[in-house]
Amino acid sequence: MATMERGGNAFDAAVVGGFVLQVIEPHLNGPGGEVPLLLWSARERQSRVICGQGNAPELASAEYFRSLGLSLVPGIGLLPATVPGAFGAWLTMLRDYGTITLREALSPAIDYAGNGFPLVGRAVQAILSVERLFRDEWRTSENIWLPEGQVPKPNSIFRNRQLANTYRKIVVDAETMSNGSRESVINTALHVWYRGFVAKEIDEFYRTARVKDTTGERNGGLLRFKDLEEWEARYEQPVTVDFGEYTVAKCGPWSQGPMFLQQLSILKNEDLRSATPARLVHVIAEGAKLALADRLAWYGDPNHVDVPLGELLSDAYGAARYRLIEHSASRELRPGCPAGRLPNLPDLSVSDKTLKDSETRFGIGEPTFVDLPPVREWAQREVFVGDTCHLSVIDAEGNMVAATPSGGWLSSSPVIPALGFSLNTRLQMTWLDAGPSRLVARKRPLTTLSPGMAFKNGQPYMVFGTPGGDQQDQWTVAFFIRHALLGMNLQEAIDAPSWHVDHSPASFWPRAVKLNNITVEQRMDQQVVSFLREVGHGVTVGEPWSEGRISACTREHDENGRLILRAGANARGMQGYAVGR
Repeated sequence: MATMERGGNAFDAAVVGGFVLQVIEPHLNGPGGEVPLLLWSARERQSRVICGQGNAPELASAEYFRSLGLSLVPGIGLLPATVPGAFGAWLTMLRDYGTITLREALSPAIDYAGNGFPLVGRAVQAILSVERLFRDEWRTSENIWLPEGQVPKPNSIFRNRQLANTYRKIVVDAETMSNGSRESVINTALHVWYRGFVAKEIDEFYRTARVKDTTGERNGGLLRFKDLEEWEARYEQPVTVDFGEYTVAKCGPWSQGPMFLQQLSILKNEDLRSATPARLVHVIAEGAKLALADRLAWYGDPNHVDVPLGELLSDAYGAARYRLIEHSASRELRPGCPAGRLPNLPDLSVSDKTLKDSETRFGIGEPTFVDLPPVREWAQREVFVGDTCHLSVIDAEGNMVAATPSGGWLSSSPVIPALGFSLNTRLQMTWLDAGPSRLVARKRPLTTLSPGMAFKNGQPYMVFGTPGGDQQDQWTVAFFIRHALLGMNLQEAIDAPSWHVDHSPASFWPRAVKLNNITVEQRMDQQVVSFLREVGHGVTVGEPWSEGRISACTREHDENGRLILRAGANARGMQGYAVGR
């Protein structure tokens, strides 16, 4: 908000916010992570995607991991790193659509990293969960995250001076080496990161370090200077589906975003406005099961895989999938056959084998789902930590950004000592055998990150999103239906009791398979819960406020032509804010 009040636009504000989040929520994302961006340019009158998901290293292959005796890419350590794409995506948007300088964009993050910020309790919990790993094995992480040898206290002032120094050096080098123009400085900063000292330090660490991971062994990394040198963030067109007066836009099938659109294609065949609350939950849950099965069978990097996206998102295919929804809950994984093609699924039994041979005490793939010890005197119960972030921004001119940064979690890979940050572990979302998301060198892994944008009557209306791994394109579907069809305002739609289904292999190591389970919030109407059990759902009742992390903002004109901006944010367990002026 401060960036916009100083004259910056939505793109500037999102970039500043994105870099600050890397510093102050290190359990949710980091400089070495990734970010998909969805934007609407009011000047160009077009929406675009910037892909900030990096590729697999050139040295990475299914055969290499099998030679190590593995059935899956490990969930932590050096082996699962891809090219860190967040820096490239943020600066590409800043260069092409922003107005502020590189120094202005990075100054708040540098200030917080160097001078300190209050470390939230969940970040402390993340540190606590891997304290022993840091002390015994990942000493470079111990040096950053255990200052003076101690786990920080919640809300104590925390500093990451090495990260501050890294970003300062990028700014100084970029300003010194460029011709001085705003665009030249930003381009030079991209060079410094992907072809300069940052890339060299990553290369050195991933060549020489050996760190313990979920295999129980000490392994080096596969990422090299050449991988960074040859990568850049790229623009793509979003994929869309019409839903009544709305058109929803998502990233391509290298993300799970089309899963949201598939669910809309299915659900448009049901009279959702007239459905009972129980029927509504059942139909949405069953639609999610079908979309999850298609995600497994068909989604992957379209630069490497022939994804039948047009067929998957067609009205005819959605109607055919809708006809599979019965009164009783489905217990089977049912991918479809778009255009008559047969699905090619990976071996779903590898999770059990992997767990037998792995050191789970060193953590699992996504920190969202790490079971933690009680957090001593400042917690009343055990909780989960880690996850992802989301930013939705709209400015006075109507520019819009939806961004879902993640990866580079402090607990998932060791700190590169010269840089002060960790790299992502997104390669764990690949398979080593069959399927469209099979590991191939220079191929993007299928990411769960999924920002959203909606148009209303052809006009840009809403940007939205949520953290939550496999739940992202489930929670937001329920939210969207409540708002777009059932008349709830943004905050009501966010706050309403929610749920998610588990009906596929998890996207993160160890890729555990769970079918026909629906987790509902304790606040959900008991008649609805009883109905779900009666029709065969395996029901888990969670905490009262546990399902969803959504934030959203909208822009439209009222009946008198006045511009109205609205925003809503999540109240469930994370730092969620809705701010406007």
